[in-house]
Amino acid sequence: MAKILVLNGPNLNLLGTREPEVYGSATLADVEAALARLGGELGHSIACFQTNAEHAMVDWVQQAKNEGVEFVVINPGSLTHTSIALRDALLGVGIPFIEVHISNVFAREPFRHHSFLTDIAVGIISGLGVQGYELALRAADRHLGKRHK
Repeated sequence: MAKILVLNGPNLNLLGTREPEVYGSATLADVEAALARLGGELGHSIACFQTNAEHAMVDWVQQAKNEGVEFVVINPGSLTHTSIALRDALLGVGIPFIEVHISNVFAREPFRHHSFLTDIAVGIISGLGVQGYELALRAADRHLGKRHK
């Protein structure tokens, strides 16, 4: 059993009400419950956190190393395009991660096309709605299976 951390950044607490035409109608609680169920089926422990504060996101990434987290699924929200501190934290702890975006960031405003994280991620899932979280968790499971062989 691996510990997997799911991190959500700014404004993702508004899922279900924020721009439903872009983000859908599922709430963050819906997403987290589905990930907990799937994580259990796959034999993993899932911890989920959401914050609107960059420093809290960095703190959780750093703390993850001390807590034995083996994989991170992260939707950094707008921090994707702005946070060198988050990038440095992920590099510093060396925990593999998948970057998730509910919307297709490449079909949106040009400033959303750049990520400070993509080049250091195991992979990126963008534009598949909240299903992207499930796909990321399944990919994390496969990645962890390869590491543990």
